Amino acid sequence: MTDLTAFAKEKGVKYFMISYTDLFGGQRAKLVPAQAIAGMVEDGAGFAGFATHLDLTPAHPDMLAVPDPSTVIQLPWKPEVAWVAADCIMEGKEVGQAPRNVLRKLVAEAATEGLRVKTGIEAEFFLLTPEGTEISDPADTAAKPCYDQQAVMRRYDVIAEICDYMLDLGWGPYQNDHEDANGQFEMNWDFDDALVTADRHSFFKFMVKSVAEKHGLRATFMPKPIEGLTGNGCHAHVSVWDLDGKTNAFAGNAGGQIGEVGLSEKGGHFLGGIMKHASALAAITNPTVNSYKRINAPRTLSGATWAPNTVTWTGNNRTHMVRVPGPGRFELRLPDGAANPYLLQAVIIAAGLSGIRSKADPGPRHDIDMYAEGHLVKDAPKLPLNMLDAIRFFDEDAGLKAMLGEDFSASFIKMKHQEWNSFVSHFSHWERENTLDI
Repeated sequence: MTDLTAFAKEKGVKYFMISYTDLFGGQRAKLVPAQAIAGMVEDGAGFAGFATHLDLTPAHPDMLAVPDPSTVIQLPWKPEVAWVAADCIMEGKEVGQAPRNVLRKLVAEAATEGLRVKTGIEAEFFLLTPEGTEISDPADTAAKPCYDQQAVMRRYDVIAEICDYMLDLGWGPYQNDHEDANGQFEMNWDFDDALVTADRHSFFKFMVKSVAEKHGLRATFMPKPIEGLTGNGCHAHVSVWDLDGKTNAFAGNAGGQIGEVGLSEKGGHFLGGIMKHASALAAITNPTVNSYKRINAPRTLSGATWAPNTVTWTGNNRTHMVRVPGPGRFELRLPDGAANPYLLQAVIIAAGLSGIRSKADPGPRHDIDMYAEGHLVKDAPKLPLNMLDAIRFFDEDAGLKAMLGEDFSASFIKMKHQEWNSFVSHFSHWERENTLDI
């Protein structure tokens, strides 16, 4: 285990950010002097959980965020500070609703079955003006902006700085591009164990926002920040391995439509779990009101939303909810940029393990263009139309709730209902425009 006091002396670190992620994906931290970090590793940094998006009250005792020294990252843009992910404890017990704890529990549960889930994510984001109202690059106006080399080079300073940091951190970044919306970018790094990917995803969001601010811009992972443009996805690539990480348990030929795309029987059942629980897991992969403006959107300026609206799977075809681009892995295209980095990984493992245990059938493979011919698919469920529908699907899925933990599930449902009630009680400009003269 990394000794954080020794780390600070060796690296010249003055402060540590002890960080945890709450139920709504908010990143919370305390800035701790290096001289005090040993005590924090032993006892944790104290937080009032009620002050963040956790289902706690002011009467609850201190919630202690205990840093995991293996996650420490020296901030490349401010080397005197180091970030470290933390696990939430209260009165000597893990806080069941804390997202990193939920994921750690499921990683351990997969290990009891001899499985090690590895994932990679594609975190898309926009670079906007500081106010967040407009695209930051006024020249980025192409109707088909995806992979636009001029546009990506106009934001070279931001993208290259972030990529250089990932190279220095050893993440193995391998490509960066301008995405399908004006002002939108994507950066990719190597896949890894689900918990490692979640920690890096969490830090990546913090890093992108920080570097953007340094350049006088604002980065957002909001699912649909600009009307009429493609939204921010967070596609997840999933494979499952044996515990030593050398044998891909998904790779093989199960026969039939699953085997034709290079998945094993176990891989097919894991995929079957994703399909079975899709409408419920949308509450976590697409967790905001705004999320449903991405997955149930009309055609965008570029010609396609690149987001699913139906529970279907396919081979190498980007118009479906799940794509199997090659042997031994699949891509879940449902998640968006608002997905909590820890809960995203947790719900994938939960649904997949459920599928393996029940030998779930993923159903028929559809190889059509869903954007042009989706109406021909009659036997596949539609994804939720809004956040309330997703919460209700999740609440009705007893199996998925049990896999994620009843403590977490009850708190998540309660707080998401509160968020929905806050939304519907808000008076909007649309209401005045469409109802004032009725």
